[in-house]
Amino acid sequence: MKYNENTAYMLDVLKRLLAVDSPTGFTEQATDFCVQEAVSLGFEASVTRKGSVLIPLGGEGEPLIVTAHLDTLGGIVAEVKKNGRLRISNLGGMRAVTCETENVRIYARNGKIYDGCLQLNNPSVHVNPKSGSEERTFDSTEIVIDEDVHTKEDTLALGITNGCFVCFDPRTVITESGYLKSRYLDDKLSAAILFAFAKKVKEGIIALNRKVYLFLTTYEEVGHGGKGGLPEDAVEILAVDMGCVGDGLEGSERKVSICAKDAHGPYDYSVTDTLVKLAEENHLQYAVDVYLSYSSDAQAAVNAGSDMKHALIGPGVYASHGYERSHVEGAENTLKLLEAYLSK
Repeated sequence: MKYNENTAYMLDVLKRLLAVDSPTGFTEQATDFCVQEAVSLGFEASVTRKGSVLIPLGGEGEPLIVTAHLDTLGGIVAEVKKNGRLRISNLGGMRAVTCETENVRIYARNGKIYDGCLQLNNPSVHVNPKSGSEERTFDSTEIVIDEDVHTKEDTLALGITNGCFVCFDPRTVITESGYLKSRYLDDKLSAAILFAFAKKVKEGIIALNRKVYLFLTTYEEVGHGGKGGLPEDAVEILAVDMGCVGDGLEGSERKVSICAKDAHGPYDYSVTDTLVKLAEENHLQYAVDVYLSYSSDAQAAVNAGSDMKHALIGPGVYASHGYERSHVEGAENTLKLLEAYLSK
């Protein structure tokens, strides 16, 4: 499928960013990527102590933060087992049942990177007839390292110890029909949308109607990405994060989702209502939904005491925290809603 220049740029950023390992707590590479991307567009970028990236886009009046997060799910070595394999602890909402047989990269303390795979303990069906019915947890699975290791000592000699990060292959695919399939569309798809927005601002296609900051956070998956480092003059924060798709919800991969309430409470009514009206006026594919098992960096900022209006939008993402799927149209609808809300 052939896309316009800005959408093609967004998809290019998405593919490059998805290829950067960044489980929560191990996001320096993604931070560096975003700083370099911002500079390449002609913006200045600074990094907070926690590794979030702040990019002022310009504009005047009523400062607003638009945020997305760079950190993803992943694993961390919790035990080097006697057989040389690894028991991991999940980072964020990663579940063993959704990542069994996935390839991984293990970042050793000595700087080396090793390949491996998450497998059920004793996974061969010809050896273990109960393998199909056993519960998948991070205690019943293990990382098999693609090196000649058979003992704990063998693995330790590689530099792999407790506390090493384990990064799962995103398996990114963009289909000819426009579907986006990958781990970590939550929330790297939103980050790519924000870069596409920034590009249009820099090119003069969008004239901002207020002062706007982009803020790309690094600890959203564990709940405190938006709790610090925010510009002090901001009066509003708009999180761009995945829209949930599932039973009982109106959202889909082709829509921009507008969240009215999440697990912590409602979002600002006036901002949410304005977003809904703009989606209607601009004939966007959109949905308004309530997410009962979800939170965002905008909510985290308010929970931490920031006195700001807050709202949440994002492209619809199916199979969240697993092998996720969205669509180019959902990303484009999200970008168009941002443009409608923030341009003159």
